[in-house]
Order: sequence, then structure tokens, then C-alpha cells
Amino acid sequence: MNRNVIIVIVLVVLVLLTAVQAMQLSALKSSISAGKVSAGSAPVQGSGGASVPSNIQDLPSMVGGC
Repeated sequence: MNRNVIIVIVLVVLVLLTAVQAMQLSALKSSISAGKVSAGSAPVQGSGGASVPSNIQDLPSMVGGC
């Protein structure tokens, strides 16, 4: 197969995927505005006494340096 033909096929596939994602995003936006879907919310912690996640507690000891 010619190299240019392969590049054109890949570009067409990428454009089609982009179009599908744009339609899905538009449908999701209209569903949210209609109230059918609510945006999720994460629990909010107050500024006082906030705990640090365990995966970054050891960060200073992981960082190398002089």
C-alpha cells in the first residue's frame, strides 16, 4: 500500500473519532442542562485539619537532590 494512502486512512479515522466524541459531548451537555444527569461532587474538606493523602506523605523522602 502506498504510504500516502495509509496516512489519509489514519486521518479519516481520526476525524471520524473526533466527530463521534463531539456528538457525545453535545448530548452530555444537553442532558446536564435538561437536568437528566447531575454533575458529581467530591466531598469537600474544610481548610482546618485537612489530611494529606498517603501516597504523597512520603514525597520529601522520595525526592533526590544534593
